Amino acid sequence: MSHYIEFRILPDPEFPASIIMNLLYNKLHKALVQTGSTDIGVSFPDFDNKRNRLGERLRLHGREVHIKYLINNLSLAALLDHLRVGDVQEVPTRVRHVSVKRIQCKSSAERIRRRQIKRHQLSDEDALTHIPDSIQKQLTLPYVTLKSDSTGQSFRLFIDQQIAENPVTGTFNAYALSNGATVPMF
Repeated sequence: MSHYIEFRILPDPEFPASIIMNLLYNKLHKALVQTGSTDIGVSFPDFDNKRNRLGERLRLHGREVHIKYLINNLSLAALLDHLRVGDVQEVPTRVRHVSVKRIQCKSSAERIRRRQIKRHQLSDEDALTHIPDSIQKQLTLPYVTLKSDSTGQSFRLFIDQQIAENPVTGTFNAYALSNGATVPMF
């Protein structure tokens, strides 16, 4: 990953940084889907797992030509009052690397109930009796809230960012995340 571009969310008393990050990430995801890009990764320089926050900065990493192509397909006009978009720059030498990946919680009580109703022909009442809300596990990771174009439903995309011992090349999904590849951190 030779280049990067940084998006910095500007302070605004009317719009919390998390709202702007959600909007930015939704637009980023749509542009990644549209371009079919699998070589753009994301990082959060201000990531704070203890306080469950992604921070006010988002970086995209990749080759210069691919970042510029993505930016040209990224519709940011509505967010420009809330963002400072940097220039595409070279990654500094001697940097650490991080893995940035999605973590999914498979234990939503509502999801388990729907599955039980479908598989075992249970009534809504029976499913609620057999699967109480108390079984649900909650993730405590930072997240962005996205809206699915296919279903129209909002969902949380939980993100974990960990320092990696060595850089690892690989592909990234339509959220600019990877279960194996790393991105530079500086």
